Amino acid sequence: MRALMRFTPLRHALLGLTAAGALGAGQVQAGEVEVLHWWTSGGEAKAVGELRDLLEAEGHQWKDFAVAGGAGDSAMTVLKSRAMSGNPPAAAQINGPEIQEWGELGLLGNLDGVAEQGDWDALLPEVVADMMRHDGHYVAVPVNVHRVNWLWANPEVLADAGVEMPTTWDEMFAAGDALREAGYVPLAHGGQPWQDATLFESVVLSQGGSDFYRRAFVDLDEQALESDTMIEALTTFKRLRELMDEGMPGRDWNLATGMVIDGDAAMQIMGDWAKGEFTAADMQAGEDYRCAPVPGTEDAFTFNIDSFAMFKLGDPEAREAQFALARLILEPEFQKTFNQLKGSIPARPDLDMSGFDDCALRSMEDFQDARDADTLVPSMAHRMAMRSDVQGAFFDIITNYFNSSDMSADQAAERLAQAASLAL
Repeated sequence: MRALMRFTPLRHALLGLTAAGALGAGQVQAGEVEVLHWWTSGGEAKAVGELRDLLEAEGHQWKDFAVAGGAGDSAMTVLKSRAMSGNPPAAAQINGPEIQEWGELGLLGNLDGVAEQGDWDALLPEVVADMMRHDGHYVAVPVNVHRVNWLWANPEVLADAGVEMPTTWDEMFAAGDALREAGYVPLAHGGQPWQDATLFESVVLSQGGSDFYRRAFVDLDEQALESDTMIEALTTFKRLRELMDEGMPGRDWNLATGMVIDGDAAMQIMGDWAKGEFTAADMQAGEDYRCAPVPGTEDAFTFNIDSFAMFKLGDPEAREAQFALARLILEPEFQKTFNQLKGSIPARPDLDMSGFDDCALRSMEDFQDARDADTLVPSMAHRMAMRSDVQGAFFDIITNYFNSSDMSADQAAERLAQAASLAL
């Protein structure tokens, strides 16, 4: 694993804490679990409430620590501050390589006993289980699997403008012209760095394929990042800005989804947590809204795995509550109810999918097909593909390019390669 960069000051500070300070999260009431997460939109809040209810039904206490902000950037800032003071929460929503970063700090608890009792090794796909382990031990538990490369659409808006669901970028831009003429915003978007990166990674996947995507965002291959393929992807990405409205900068993702729900916009490119908003609005998949892979990504699956990492606790009763939380997350009742509300698919693929909508059924099928075809790729925008410091540098370049009239695609590609070189 590459040396930590942005984590380095935090690492030094935390390693200097006393054992008692590092276990400050144990100084809570017996059976209480403080849970840090960023699920605050309507569909997300309802989904996480299911987990709270299950935990409290077993007699434990849930202390909610919700920090608003898509993709969890604000939550991670708060978590680092709490950890610096020696008082991290009992459980925190931490995804992808960041689990390894926190594991290296020695602050995560061991969940092997819970995992063995629940037979996690057999239940979980290997790509999911690998991300939950540090140094061979389970330290986190997966909640779900999200597909990021989804295109959502309001069929009434498309029909009113006389266009079909686009399957290529040329069709997307042609549909945009017709939608503008009909008085609609073609593509709803929120101008925040993580949303820009979500859009960008799907364009890269569509134009380069899964192998190129991994070279660029997982291997941080400088040749791939400076290639003609990347420059073409950057050019298409920038052109998509023409399909958006002037109110786009700073908009939260769920407000962009709301534009599609309300019929103000035709489409949105967003992970399947957007489906939770459609569900909360009592809309039916395939009837009131439509889903399809982002143009050119039909054979690939960009995944984002939501997970809770468990911090070391000193209080035995608090540990028992924490273990109960970990166990409940992977039990069938929660996996089914939560993911139907959240829009994602279960982390364990053995569950009966009856009751899930058409979009979820396709997502599960496509996940398994992509796993077998080796076209399953980790989301760069959602902490799955690279360390947080590299991701931050990429975010800055991507969003600055997207909003700049001066930076060329060639210059943006060169800066991505330079950022990758600094991570080696």
